[in-house]
Amino acid sequence: MLLIHPPLTKPCEPPAALAYLEGALRRHGVSTTVCDMNIEAIHSLLEKTTSTDDTWTRRAVKNLGRNITALQSTTTYQNRDKYRRAVADINHLLEIAGTEAGIQLNLANYVDDDYSPLKSEDLKRAAVHFSDNIFFPYFAKRLEQLLETSPGTYIGISLNYLSQAICSFAMIGYLRHHHPKIKIVVGGGLVTTWLSHPGWNRPFDDLIDYFIGGKGEGQLLRLLGKEVEQENCLPVYTSLTNNYLSPGFILPYTTSRGCFWKKCNFCPETSEDNPYEHIHPTRTLTDLSALSRQTRPVLIHLLDNAISSSTLETLQQNTLAAPWYGFARFSRQLTDKAFCARLRESGCIMLKIGLESGDQNVLEQMNKGIDLQLASTVLRNLEEAGIATYIYLLFGTPAENLESALKTKDFVEQHHRAISYLNLAIFNLPICSQEAKSLAVSDFYEGDLSIYCNFNHPKGWNRGKIRRFLDSTFKRSPEIASILHNDPPFFTSNHAPFLSLFVK
Repeated sequence: MLLIHPPLTKPCEPPAALAYLEGALRRHGVSTTVCDMNIEAIHSLLEKTTSTDDTWTRRAVKNLGRNITALQSTTTYQNRDKYRRAVADINHLLEIAGTEAGIQLNLANYVDDDYSPLKSEDLKRAAVHFSDNIFFPYFAKRLEQLLETSPGTYIGISLNYLSQAICSFAMIGYLRHHHPKIKIVVGGGLVTTWLSHPGWNRPFDDLIDYFIGGKGEGQLLRLLGKEVEQENCLPVYTSLTNNYLSPGFILPYTTSRGCFWKKCNFCPETSEDNPYEHIHPTRTLTDLSALSRQTRPVLIHLLDNAISSSTLETLQQNTLAAPWYGFARFSRQLTDKAFCARLRESGCIMLKIGLESGDQNVLEQMNKGIDLQLASTVLRNLEEAGIATYIYLLFGTPAENLESALKTKDFVEQHHRAISYLNLAIFNLPICSQEAKSLAVSDFYEGDLSIYCNFNHPKGWNRGKIRRFLDSTFKRSPEIASILHNDPPFFTSNHAPFLSLFVK
């Protein structure tokens, strides 16, 4: 079987989904080839970008090789200005190539005004007009190479993000046109969301043979006629050590699937009903040890929605082979200074944590299970231990108003020394959430594949007001502005650990 990770996603680490699928298929005797067509397509496009009359583009073309090498060197991350210049120049070339093709392209996104990933008819058109896709010269040739060297009946495409949808369907259209007998299987996070949509009406049956939602290994094995003899097989990364834009190999690994909390209002986890599965911490240590020997990572990325308390307990007692980071919750466990210190000694360089709001009432209405006093203690403990924090804030939930948002601003200012990075988001109401039934809703995006809907905010705190607040008040705070300035452009939390790890 051939497994593909299509453009476009951030080209900094291998796609874990392909590694886990390959591990499961190989363990059960299925001959498997994997290809990260995202990183390959980006490099292909960069190498073909030619110089123009403007100074920036000429410099970026001339220094492309040097800038790629710079992002693959730890010394670059010791100098934030040098790092930003390298990222900006590489991204500029993608933007130029995108502009020439009539699309908006950068290191983290793909937008085509002629094709919406939220409309099934547009995705079907992308499949019909596959040769119009900016990556067509690359993927047409590459698919033929892959099919020649690894002939098989099935091709699997891992579709996780909206930014991958247009290119995925262009490749599907190409395969349908040139290889109509091949069975096409599509899975991934975005597909899981589509399948949970109450209005899903199977619009792609003429293009795609099988959709797989949720955890895909077992379903794919059964589709191929195999009995599932072992769950949670070790991922295989031997074919995914491509030319990523990071200072060494990043090892993605998950210690769980789903979310152990799974109580937050308006969270897609509740509507998609993904079951929670947890790998025993001892098995996690064994897996990470084996994978680290194979891949020699410079960083371990734990992919969990939130690392469990039992896993954190085990990690703080054992030093991993490389620094690591991942999502955690504000928990009583982290109010222990000694625990945080041991966590840092184990290699924890950064924790991503969803705070969402600095108003206790809003948090309670969201059912986040967060106590702000506890969160304050945790932040200060992590700062003292030397663990960076990437804090996520969510503005515009139904319980929030301007006063609540100002409380969030106050909380961030009071803890600005303990907050290394910030992610600011405006609330989108998942169309499948139970809470949508209690709000006055309308179409947010016009499209049958929309995963969010618009709603009349019960307190009049609409998106326009929120944006003005963020731009004119929140971001203008000197303490907050300095945090926002730290954020790595385009690569955000994927490169943030390096800036914290290698900074002088």
